[in-house]
Parts: sequence; structure tokens; C-alpha cells
Amino acid sequence: MVIKVFLASSSGSTAIKKKQQDVVGFLEALKVDYAQLDIACNEENRMWMRQNVPEDKKPANGIPLPPQIFNEEGYCGDYDTFFDAKEDNSVYAFLGLPPPPGSKEVPVEERNGDAHVEEEQAEEADEEEGEGGEEEAEEEAANDEATEEETAGDEALAEEEEEAVGETDEVTEDTQAQAEEEEQEEEDLQSEEEEELRQLEEQDDEGSEEEEEADVQEEEEEDLEETQEEEAE
Repeated sequence: MVIKVFLASSSGSTAIKKKQQDVVGFLEALKVDYAQLDIACNEENRMWMRQNVPEDKKPANGIPLPPQIFNEEGYCGDYDTFFDAKEDNSVYAFLGLPPPPGSKEVPVEERNGDAHVEEEQAEEADEEEGEGGEEEAEEEAANDEATEEETAGDEALAEEEEEAVGETDEVTEDTQAQAEEEEQEEEDLQSEEEEELRQLEEQDDEGSEEEEEADVQEEEEEDLEETQEEEAE
């Protein structure tokens, strides 16, 4: 069995180059026989890789990117599944190869023997997650409803505050207008009082002049009478 690694030798993506180097370097470290098939320079390799990657493993655009790994005609996976297998210490199972003597990896046969137990455990875990998910969904819905109510309350409070500010502004304007009107009335009243006072002062001045003239005339008459009396004597 030959492991086939489909690569792009002239890829302009740094990420793709790094992933290809990781796969090749790890296979060489494990001393696994593999063949590199370039899809950049060989159209046949590119078409074969695209046709043999399962539909459910292809990305949304339908074009799988390198590196893609096969065991002869059987599809093993892409970089992400290879990386997961490496983290789980199950690369040989991923490649469909028996682990070498002394390997810490569990043979595929034992893994298959425990498959039923693992499936049951996975189903139980899914059920627990499903129940927990429903509870979380209900809690989130309740939180969303509370948030909406709080937001509505805040908006109503903001509107009331705006209306109160508007009314306060109107009251302030009315008060200011009333104060200005009262001030104008006070000024007018003060002007009227000043005018009346001025007129009274003028009248007093005229009365004083008339009194002075009467006194002078009276003195003159008294002097004239005295003179006549003296002449008569």
C-alpha cells in the first residue's frame, strides 16, 4: 500500500506550503512510504484528486485544496484531519496502516472492537448536549426577552425625560418672558413717576416765583404808603 500526498509545488499561499511541509515532514519522521503527486504541474493529478475527494469532505466551493492524502485509491483526509490524528496519536489508523512494533498507537482491530462502546458513549454525550442545549436556548430566550423589556423601559424613560426637559424649557421660556414683561412694566412705571415728579417740581418752582413776586409787590406797596404818609405830614 502506497500513501499518496497530493501537493502544489508552486502554490502562492504560505499557509498551504506550511501544511504540505508538516505532512511530508511527519511522514518522513515515521518512515512511512509515500509518493508526492504535484497538482500544479500535472493536470491529470489535479483532476484525479478533485474527483476522488468525497463530496461531503469538499469545501463549500467544491474545490479541495492541497494537501490531500490517499491510501492507494482510498481517501484518508486533508490537513485538518491529519493534524487531529497526529494530536490523538492515531496517524497509522488515519493512513489505514498497521502500527509498527513498539508503537503506542492502538491497532485498528482493537479500535474497531471498541467502536460500539464508543458509539454508545457518543450517543449519550449527544443526548446530554441536546438537553443542555435546550436549557441553554430557553435561558438565552429568557435573557433576550428580559433585555428587550429593559431596553423598552430605558427607551420609555428616555422619552419621558425628553418630554420633561421640553416642558421645563417651555416653562423657563414663559418665566423669562414674564420676567421681562414685568421688568418693562416697572421701567415704564418708574418713567411715569419720574415724569410726575418733574412736573411737580416745575409747579413748585412756579409757585415759589409767584410768591416772591407777590412779596416784592407787597413791599413796594408798603413803601409807597409810608412815603405818602410822610409827605402828608
